[in-house]
Amino acid sequence: MVHDGVSWRARTQRAAWVLSAALLPLIAFGPSVVHAQSIMRTPSVNVGSRVPTINPTVGPRINPGVGARPSVSVDRVARTPPSRIDTMSSTLRVRPGVGVPSTLPHARFSPNLYPACQYAFRGPDGECFDRPVKSAGGGNGASAKKGNGGAGKNNAQAAVDLRAVKNELVAEIDGALSIAEADELARRHGLERIASQSFRLLGGTIGLFRIVDNRPVDTVRRELAAEGSVRSVQLNFRYFLQDQTKASTEGDAAQYAVAQLRLPQAHALARGMNVTIAVIDSGVDAKHPELANSVADTFDALVSKEGPHTHGTGIAGAIVAHAKLMGSAPEARLIAIRAFGASSKGAESTSYVILRGLDYAAEHGAQIINMSFAGPKDPLIERGIAATAARGILMVAAAGNAGAKSQPLYPAANPNVIAVSGTDAQEKLFAASNRGNHIAVAAPGADIFLPAPDDKYQITSGTSFSAAYVSGVAALMLERNPALKPGDVRTILTKTARDLGTPGRDDQFGAGEADAFAAVTAAAAAPAVPLASVSDKPAGEKTPTPDPTADNTSVSRALNDGPPSIASDKSTANAAK
Repeated sequence: MVHDGVSWRARTQRAAWVLSAALLPLIAFGPSVVHAQSIMRTPSVNVGSRVPTINPTVGPRINPGVGARPSVSVDRVARTPPSRIDTMSSTLRVRPGVGVPSTLPHARFSPNLYPACQYAFRGPDGECFDRPVKSAGGGNGASAKKGNGGAGKNNAQAAVDLRAVKNELVAEIDGALSIAEADELARRHGLERIASQSFRLLGGTIGLFRIVDNRPVDTVRRELAAEGSVRSVQLNFRYFLQDQTKASTEGDAAQYAVAQLRLPQAHALARGMNVTIAVIDSGVDAKHPELANSVADTFDALVSKEGPHTHGTGIAGAIVAHAKLMGSAPEARLIAIRAFGASSKGAESTSYVILRGLDYAAEHGAQIINMSFAGPKDPLIERGIAATAARGILMVAAAGNAGAKSQPLYPAANPNVIAVSGTDAQEKLFAASNRGNHIAVAAPGADIFLPAPDDKYQITSGTSFSAAYVSGVAALMLERNPALKPGDVRTILTKTARDLGTPGRDDQFGAGEADAFAAVTAAAAAPAVPLASVSDKPAGEKTPTPDPTADNTSVSRALNDGPPSIASDKSTANAAK
């Protein structure tokens, strides 16, 4: 009996163990399977904003005690797309068989003297400042002006202050005042007279003053304007040259702009002879082989000791280069006016200095004035431009490199000025180019091969060079027909431009890309021949045979010529203060 009981209990335990082993997998895995299927059937995904809101004036918060664990703000900064201007790089491509064959070697893009501007440091008018100027919401400065709160007004005022030289005022004073009387006027208002001169262009005397007693600028301005011997007072606004930094890369150094503008065809008809162009810019290296015998006059509106700069030398080259390169008007005469000097942000100028440049150009026979710079709307410069236009002098300006969201920059937005936007080798809009209904025409401005100081060369970008090319095209037109007025030149340029982008006029290219050959042809026939008849390139058109007696060294060079050296870092020493 005992044996049978033990046997029964043993069989019962074994049966229980077998049953437990069979049920164990169901007990262990049943809930997990149900949970996984519920996730698959009803996914719950939390996707953050693709465009995170970032305060550009506040740096990321990082706990230095935690290694390799960045906070959320750091992650957002890392995921934010970089500024198109800061990282912009377009590849220089030249279509085979078009225009002048390249005889230049492959070259490296040279570093530019003037760094690209980061978003947080860009002012409401596109200027680049040395400290952040954006509002806390990351706006473009305009939004701050719309609010009624004190913070918005403070942001707007800060942006305005950065657009002008600190503690400086420009005033029109009675020309009958002696120097001693002008100094006494300044002392009564806590000012120092830095300079003053009579401007024949304006028919008045303009003085530059500095506040020496730390009073608010607006207070001093109101008190000075109340003087009977003072006719107007304003801030001394700042202006900046319009070029862009290029990343170091390699590309074909051939001048695609030559083919796009149809310069060889145009030069068979005119080369800018006996036309004077004033270039208000930074210093020009008049000894460069590309500019030999082209700089007829120089004027230093800064009264500085700085040497030549890459920007001014490049602008001059875009107009008159005639050695290894081809400018748009290789036989034009230049008045090289230095109005921009080196600063921590590149090369900049002011209202007073630019007015000196305009006055000199108008008084010394300039027929065209190239202004490859941009800044805010400035009452004093607006007066200068109006007076210059009244003398029948043509003015061309860069649209600016502040991009699609920028408001119009000046002097390009002045109706008396031909505003030029930039294009690239594929005839697309230069990424940083300003837009607007004030744009007249476009011209090549991306990856332009140009001379640099010390017999060197550079590849650089900016609407600065677009404007310079158009100034040269205008010189060709004036050589062909000296009777043309500024309004005639504008009309011919726009009606002969090659339409780009959406059909018809638009805010990116204006009337289209300038066509030198069509413009010169129309200038010779104006006003008898309808301008629209020469705006399109006829099918199968052949390049006119150049005059064999003409200087065509810029068209073709011997293949065994030594390669041009590229601007090195040593040339940037001229930009250091």
